Amino acid sequence: MSVETLYWKDGRLYVLDQTRLPEETTYVACSSYRDAAEAIKAMRVRGAPAIGAAGAFGLVLGALETGGDRESFLTRLHEIAGELRDTRPTAVNLGWALGRMLARAAGTPGEPGVLRGALLAEAEAIVREDIEANRRMGLFGRDVIPDPARILTHCNAGALATAGYGTALGVIRAAREAGKQVKVFAGETRPFLQGARLTAWELMREGIEVVLIADNMAGYLMAREGLDLVIVGADRVAANGDVANKIGTYSLAVLARTHGLPFYVAAPLSTIDLRTAAGPDIPIEERDPAELTHFRDRRVAPPEVAVWNPAFDITPNELITALITDAGVLMPPFGEALRRAVGGGGEKL
Repeated sequence: MSVETLYWKDGRLYVLDQTRLPEETTYVACSSYRDAAEAIKAMRVRGAPAIGAAGAFGLVLGALETGGDRESFLTRLHEIAGELRDTRPTAVNLGWALGRMLARAAGTPGEPGVLRGALLAEAEAIVREDIEANRRMGLFGRDVIPDPARILTHCNAGALATAGYGTALGVIRAAREAGKQVKVFAGETRPFLQGARLTAWELMREGIEVVLIADNMAGYLMAREGLDLVIVGADRVAANGDVANKIGTYSLAVLARTHGLPFYVAAPLSTIDLRTAAGPDIPIEERDPAELTHFRDRRVAPPEVAVWNPAFDITPNELITALITDAGVLMPPFGEALRRAVGGGGEKL
């Protein structure tokens, strides 16, 4: 991608405002950790790996705002990390990145000035390692893509959702780079339209053939068009292989099973949460009802209608063909494979 999801410059975090895409390519400058928290909460930056990176830099901003001795500095860092973590509770990468940052601060000897430098270096490492992980995931995952391939994806799991390259779209991108012919069907992803606004935009910029469909067309598409597979990203993978991803993912998994299609989930190891036993234990974020009742400040539903707006759903592991990670392609049963992957792993687990 010729545009960056986020970057650090002169003591500020700059995030690509994804609420303005595809009409405008605009960066928002975050000068405080509260600015970073707002950017995450408002989905100016979104996608599990990307908000993990944004949270890491948000903690750096918090460190720059915090003084005092070492003990009070570390105490305040934990408070700021808690505020950042609460912005979006489902994506485990956010808590993972903040935990890694806090561990770096605690493990670095010296006073706050030294700790601030260590925190910035750690945030930059998180970004660098995410891009490397996505590229490894693409190399592993491209082998499951036939040639030619007709692929359905959901939401946006591309470079925009990560520090760069992408998870599900990274696998598609790697298949294309390997010379395979791919055609992608992108669901619009109601109510926030990440598929329509972001995935279609990203794939078109890459010169990858993409067809936009409404979410409720997926079943008929599978029945009529002869798809080869479905591939999505993830916001959290539980220890048993259950997956939390953008609302609508579960429906696609059920449809894929009915139509005999492979259903793949692409996620880096940072998205695997072995402390959460199964899908029902994953906290599901519920967002502002206005995302359903309004579109860009225009009301599209009756006033005072009751609204339920979960941002994610849970796909049971038995509906998943394989998990594509930066440690390799994990096959079911997923429990032991996930434990081995997080502990070191191999190419095919």
